[in-house]
Order: sequence, then C-alpha cells, then structure tokens
Amino acid sequence: MSAVDLAAIVVTVVCLAVVVVLVLAVQALVRTLREMRTTVDELRSSTLPMVDDLHLTVTRAGEELQRVDGVIGRAERISATVDVASRLTYKAMAPPLIKALSLVAGVGRAGRRLRSPRRHRAIEVRGRAK
Repeated sequence: MSAVDLAAIVVTVVCLAVVVVLVLAVQALVRTLREMRTTVDELRSSTLPMVDDLHLTVTRAGEELQRVDGVIGRAERISATVDVASRLTYKAMAPPLIKALSLVAGVGRAGRRLRSPRRHRAIEVRGRAK
C-alpha cells in the first residue's frame, strides 16, 4: 500500500465518520422538531379557547366601561343640578329666615322687657337715658 492509498482510506474513514455523525445529528434534530411540533399543537389547542375567552372578556369590559362612563356623566350632571338648586334655595331662603330669626329675637327681647319689674324706667337710646 502506498501513501496515496493509505491517505484515501483515512479520508474515506473520516468521511464515513462525519457522515455517521451528521446522520445522527439530523435524526436528533428531526426527533426534536417532531416533539416541538407536538408541543406547539398542544399549546395551540389549549391557548386558542383561552384567547377567545380573553377576547370576550375584553369586549365585555369595554362595554362595562362605556356604561360606567355614562353613569359618571349622569352623576356629574345631577351633582351640578343639585349644586345650582342648593345655591338658589340658599339665596331664596336665607334672607326670610334671617329676618324671621331677627323678628323672633326682637319679640323675645321685647317680651323680657315687658315682663321685667322695672317698667317705670325710661327707654335707653344709645346708652343715654331720656
């Protein structure tokens, strides 16, 4: 055997070893891809219903937000109406109420003066007796 024949045999053996390693690597890759495909199919079958449920939940939440927004808008309008009515009631009722309280206080003071035993005393005006 010559050196060329020996080199050819070595190259052939190395090539066969590389081919065997590559075949084993491809088989492992194919096995991994099959497992991944199975996993993806399982994941897809379990997540698609969840995504549909999530979409339905988000849609309902949006509808509820619109309803709550309407309720808040009505509450703000009612609050503004009550505020205006309160101010109008205060403006309408405060002066007569103050006058009525003043009248009651004056009548009470006059009643006390009339009931007091010092009826003969002169009426005082600004601190001076007349």
